[in-house]
Amino acid sequence: MRNVPHIGRNSSRYPGRMPSAPHTVQPRSRTRAYLLILTVVALLLALGAAVAVARGNETTGTWVSPSAAPASALPEPEEEPLEASEPPKDLHVITYAEGPEGLPEDPGATSLDVPTEALRPTKKMALYDEPGGKPRAYLPPKISGLPTVAPIVARDNGWVAVLAPSSNRRIGWVPEDGWTPEPLGDHIVVDLSEHRLTWLREGEEEQSWEVSVGSKATPTPLGRTFVMGTTTTNGAVYEGLDALVLGTVPEKKENLAASLRGAHTAIHAWSRTSAFGRSVSNGCVRMPAAAQRALLGKVDPGTPVLVVA
Repeated sequence: MRNVPHIGRNSSRYPGRMPSAPHTVQPRSRTRAYLLILTVVALLLALGAAVAVARGNETTGTWVSPSAAPASALPEPEEEPLEASEPPKDLHVITYAEGPEGLPEDPGATSLDVPTEALRPTKKMALYDEPGGKPRAYLPPKISGLPTVAPIVARDNGWVAVLAPSSNRRIGWVPEDGWTPEPLGDHIVVDLSEHRLTWLREGEEEQSWEVSVGSKATPTPLGRTFVMGTTTTNGAVYEGLDALVLGTVPEKKENLAASLRGAHTAIHAWSRTSAFGRSVSNGCVRMPAAAQRALLGKVDPGTPVLVVA
């Protein structure tokens, strides 16, 4: 509140000529009296204005009635979260070989924003095609024995979107309650044109290696995916090391041998060093054995993987 100047009686006395007769006022005295009255009125008006400023808007010097306050100054009502419809009992459950149908494309598939949280369901959860939309598939707590840890890529109106496993560039929505988010610290970037895999932790590069990626006929799927877990390999070419299974599946299954069409994209060791720096694989990322050992000891399920052209 601004300080209002104190207005009081002036204690100074100014000598003047006495009137010629009692109870009468000469013209000059009337003028002085009139001016004195005007001065008092002006001071009273100034006092009233100062009080109004103190009570009203101190910046503009105007009083703002609550009813006249701009709409932007009023708090916006909170949006009620959209309710989830009951999924049908025969809703498809995502498996290793059969992904979801009817889920929307990931709008941030080529985004460089890295998910920092994941959803780990303790029971099967329905994935919806939008907040409050239609249920399209169940996300189970495990897929072929691998724990489900799906990165969270969006939030809207009390719902979260997660990357859907066993599919390419698809997301599903679930209500934002009934589960606890899990933090993510690592992420992997696969640059197809550079034939390079880079592992980062908390946004800082840890290590980077030259690798082999998918051929033109059997490309490595572009976009965001994640590490589902590890699986054993069979054959000396894999250097006896487990593979990191990703959530993506072959883009052009018709160009693969029948035994590989139900497989997932993976990051695995490769003994033939001549493959590194080339686009010659069936879609997987082939790594030097030492690089594969480094990732196996550090990377957990749910780790985001971004594949860029």
